[in-house]
Amino acid sequence: MRSNTTARIVSRRNLRIAAATLTAVAGLSLTACSGSDTDAASAAKSSTGTSSSTSSSSSSSSDGGSKAEGGSAKAGSGEGTQAEAAAKGATQTSTKVTFCKTEDLAIDAVDAAPDATEGRINITMVNRGSTTCSATGFAGVDIKDEDNTSNPIERGPAQPRVTTLKPGDAAVFDLAYTLDNSGNSLSSPTNIIVTPPNETHTVTLDWPAGAGDIKGAYTDVQVYPTHTTK
Repeated sequence: MRSNTTARIVSRRNLRIAAATLTAVAGLSLTACSGSDTDAASAAKSSTGTSSSTSSSSSSSSDGGSKAEGGSAKAGSGEGTQAEAAAKGATQTSTKVTFCKTEDLAIDAVDAAPDATEGRINITMVNRGSTTCSATGFAGVDIKDEDNTSNPIERGPAQPRVTTLKPGDAAVFDLAYTLDNSGNSLSSPTNIIVTPPNETHTVTLDWPAGAGDIKGAYTDVQVYPTHTTK
């Protein structure tokens, strides 16, 4: 009888030990799970933080890129301004003043000798056209002799000046030579053939009455560039 009672007590003790063991195992399990959840949560939080940081960094980088692009756009804007300026300059160049046409010029020659030794003939060109034109440069000049020969005149040592003529404005250029007062000049000029600067059409003028004789040959006469009379 006692033996049975002892067996029951041992059995109950074993059950209690087993129950305690199970409880302990369950607690450890729960702790492990809880730790795993906590770690997972921490990992998730860390990941979220990293993601946020990356996103923020990316956003910052994007903003920087935007700023850089904005800078580029600004620079492009400046380039656009330069391009506009260049286009404006090109427009101005394309609409620059053209050379005067012979048909639009009234041309005349007069004796303008300043003294008894220096011969000079002033040839005046008046713009009778309706637009502004340029007469800048050297006119082509030939002197025609009474023997019907034409002699080209050489350019004098002078630099052309900008000569722009509005409608009604005049430009002048000179023929210069040394006067022959001996009465034995070998030249007998009758006409002056003028080709305005950068033109191909000519005008034939009479040799001015009263102009002194040319000393030497026609090659000793020089033509000077145009200039305005103002």
